[in-house]
Amino acid sequence: MNMKLGLIGLTLAAIALSGCASMSADECMSTDWTTVGYEDGSRGYTADRIGQHRKACGKHGVAPDFVAYQNGREQGLREYCQPGRGFAVGSAGGRYYGVCSADLEADFLDAYNTGHQLYTMRSNVNRANAQINAKQNELDNIDEDIRNTQAKLIAPETTTEERVMLLVDLKDLSERTGQIEAELVELYDARARYQVDLENYQVAMADLGY
Repeated sequence: MNMKLGLIGLTLAAIALSGCASMSADECMSTDWTTVGYEDGSRGYTADRIGQHRKACGKHGVAPDFVAYQNGREQGLREYCQPGRGFAVGSAGGRYYGVCSADLEADFLDAYNTGHQLYTMRSNVNRANAQINAKQNELDNIDEDIRNTQAKLIAPETTTEERVMLLVDLKDLSERTGQIEAELVELYDARARYQVDLENYQVAMADLGY
């Protein structure tokens, strides 16, 4: 199955808009509830979404047309519950709320799980990168602390007692440097494994038409 970039972009944009739940008085008075249902269905909202509309419009003395909404939502869900959409939602780290009908859910879930596995593998690489950057920043800070401590150690105004404490500090900083360097080796190895896994998975997806 061929995944179209335009479809994925459209899907991600729809997901980004999913937090907009309130409706103004004018919207409640003039809205086409079939269209509202269709939009909600095409975004994968659960059936209780209409409750949010009912609450918003109830403040303006307007009740949603439940039958029209449901008809529209069912049409929207037919669009949402396609494999292409499942892959897009999964690869973006989105959640699936079990809204697809039995005749569409199997293919949707296959594509969703494929996409979500891609998301997980990308997240592993990104997390390793973030951890490596954090450790490297810590090393930079320790290097600066070591330089400052060494400068104090040779300063003529530093007392003998202070030099003893500074030497202890240098020892601790040196030990921490060794610990971080060992942790970085493990993180670099982990990132390399994650990157290979990701690349192999992307090749396998390409073979499947993703």
